Parts: sequence; C-alpha cells; structure tokens
Amino acid sequence: MNLALELANEKGKPMNRSILAISLLPLLVSSAIFAQVAANGHVSLQTRLSGSGRIVVPQSGIQRPEDVGLRSRTQFKILIPAGRPEGVAGFSEAESTPEATQPVSGYYAETPASLACLYGLVTVTSGCNPATLTTIATGGSKAIAIVDAYDYPTALADLTAYSKQFGLPAPTSATFTVAYPAATKPQPDPECAMYGGWDCWASESALDIEMAHAAAPAAHIYLVEANSSSNADLFAAVTKAVALVQAAGGGEVSMSWGGSEFSTEARSDSTFTGANVVFFASSGDSEGTIYPAVSPNVVAVGGTTIARNPSTLNFEGELAWEDTGGGYSYYEPRPSFQSSISTLVGSYRGVPDVAAVGNPRSGVWVYNSYDNPYGAWNIFGGTSVASPLWAGIVNHAGHFSATTLAEQTLIYANAKTAANFRDVSYGTCGYYEGWSAVAGWDPCSGNGAPLGAAGK
Repeated sequence: MNLALELANEKGKPMNRSILAISLLPLLVSSAIFAQVAANGHVSLQTRLSGSGRIVVPQSGIQRPEDVGLRSRTQFKILIPAGRPEGVAGFSEAESTPEATQPVSGYYAETPASLACLYGLVTVTSGCNPATLTTIATGGSKAIAIVDAYDYPTALADLTAYSKQFGLPAPTSATFTVAYPAATKPQPDPECAMYGGWDCWASESALDIEMAHAAAPAAHIYLVEANSSSNADLFAAVTKAVALVQAAGGGEVSMSWGGSEFSTEARSDSTFTGANVVFFASSGDSEGTIYPAVSPNVVAVGGTTIARNPSTLNFEGELAWEDTGGGYSYYEPRPSFQSSISTLVGSYRGVPDVAAVGNPRSGVWVYNSYDNPYGAWNIFGGTSVASPLWAGIVNHAGHFSATTLAEQTLIYANAKTAANFRDVSYGTCGYYEGWSAVAGWDPCSGNGAPLGAAGK
C-alpha cells in the first residue's frame, strides 16, 4: 500500500486566519509536543489523544481532470495517528481491544455512543466522552440506502464486527442487504488490490453503512453497489436505491461521493427524485462545490470539527472544518427552500444545508477488513462521515418526509430552533474563498449540526 504518494500532511499548512489558528490551538500545540517527543523516540499518550498525525487522501478520492462530469470520487480521508509507521494504515487484531469503548487502547475517535450523545440521539451526558460512553442510539425504521461503487466483499462480516465492538444490534437478512442495479454483481474496486483496502471504494462502503447503522440501528440498510465509479453507473444505482427504499415504505438515500460541477449537471437532477425518499450527499472534502450535493433535490451535508479537551476528552464545542466543501453553485439556481437566505446565497444554490463531524482529526472509528494487511480498524473523516450519519439521524427521527423538498423546507424552518440544531458559528473554511462560520446559515456548515430528532 503506497499511502505516502497521496500524503496530505496538514502540519505546516499556511494559516493566515487567526480564528482558525485559535480554534485548532489544541491540535497545533499537540503537534509541537509530538515533534519534541518523537526526537526522543517516544510518543506520549496525550499526543495520541489529540488528533495529531498525518492525513491521507485515498486513491479513490483523487479527482483527475478527465473525471469531471463523468466520474465521481469518494469523500473520506484517513488519519494516520502520530507514532504509527510510515505507509501503514490500520491497526492489527493484536492491537485491538474487543468490545472496549475504544477499539485500540491509547487512541481515540468518535464511536456510536459518543456520536449519539453529541447529536442528541440519547440522553446527553456531560462531556459526551468517547473514552467512557457505552449508551448507543436505538430505533430507526423503514430503509436507508447507501449508494457506492464496486463490490465490497466483506460488507456483512465487517458490519457485524463493528456492531459487536460497540454493542449495536447485529445485522441480519432483515436489516442488511447488498443489492446492485443489474443481475450481475459488480467486481471489487481494482484499486483495492493495487493500493490496499483503505485506499479504495471498499472503505467508503464500510464507513457509510457503519455510520447509518450507528444512528438508526433498527432501519434496514441497503448497500447498493454500482458497477463502477462512473456517474452513469452510480446514477443507475441511485435509481435502484430509490426503488428499494420505496418498497420498504420510505426512507433515505445517502451518496458520499461527487465531483466538480459541470455545465450539464442539471440534466441529471431528476435522478434524485422519488416519492417518500429523501436524498443526502456529501458536500466534499476540499474547497468549492461538487455535484450531486449542489442539486436542489439533495440535502447537502458538510463537515465540522469536534473540539475536545485534550486532557479529559470532554466535548467543548463544534467548529467549522477548514477543508469542508461549500459555497455557491456555478449552475444550479437558488431553490425555493433557500428563499429565506436569498441575501446570503444570491441567485444560485448555496451549500451545504447542514453539517456533522467531518474533520479526520476528530474522526470516527471504521472497521474494514477487505484487503487490509495492516489491520481492519482505522480513523476516518470527511463529509463521507456526515452524509450517512445525517441520513441515519433523520431516519431515527421517524418523520419520513414525502420528498427532499419537504425535508429541506422542514430543516430551514427549524434551523433557528436551538433545541433542534447546533449553530456552528466559529471557524473558517474555503482557504482561498475565506468563508467564515457565522450565526445562521453559512457556506461552512449550512444551518448547523443536528440536535435530537425534533425538527428533521
């Protein structure tokens, strides 16, 4: 696995924005601590608990010029914690601590229990501490369809292992199904064999089904596998997903992928329609806007940073994530549900609509054993976390809007209700655009993060 080729080391990245520097001060300080202790060949526990390390963009997440309008890419990033060997992603079984609150001792990331606490799916415990919480969300119904590319051969086994680790209900044939648009099952992503299972679409699928199951464990999860990452194949898989969700009585479709906007994109907007189906899509893991998140028929989901006390791990706030996608569409006009923010977005569609955890430095645990020689557990971030998590939270809420437009109207009407949404009003995103998180809607976090089931 040649992870070093796509290394995106954020240490030393120019930051001329004082707000961001202040908001990420604990991470910056811990990076400096790591530099000192690494010179002595020792990595402290405090350093491991601070989010320090390097960020890797997988092969499946690299958009090439020839992809635009034709092919979509994944929207997740991998955190390789400080002290891990160069080029090694994943923790081995020997390093894991089965059924503990954290699957690898000495490292932390968000778990189903801490996510449920952060976003009000359970009774909120002070600090929402991921090192101690064990209470998970319950509920969910009908269906959530996850659309991804290629076959993920170990999907059921991995979701089972993830569920066992964190005390979630084990998936069964009544709650988890792998489907595909045609009669023939797709082949696995060839990049899995070339670069390793963390570097390909298999990880995207693992992340997506695990986040949806964590938020709505009683919902039927459909993993709909497209033949490839071409837009034509992915859109065909969306059509299949719509049929499955409708047959289950309604629910959500989540798409944690996308690519740069293109002039003819609006012709595909009708793909993301269907009675009793609400569509969610990642807004992207880099500056700017991507499709299909900008479609007016989709709830665009951005990423945030979870700020925790580096000593106690207690939750201190939710901030804008510098690398989240967001802004104003080049081609899609402002939809009706954004009339209330017309002075902010102008004549074009603004994204995201909402947000949730996305920064890999405050990322989530993911289990993917497929073609991963170094180990199945790792820490992921990206708006690929936020989209299926939001789909699960909305499913958990049990409202089941008749259309995405109805869901968006509900979200924009309730976004100012502090009991239902956490307004992310601190931090910046879009390095060259200079967006700032402010009170109310902004291009970093949209209307903010979810709090509980009400208003969604």
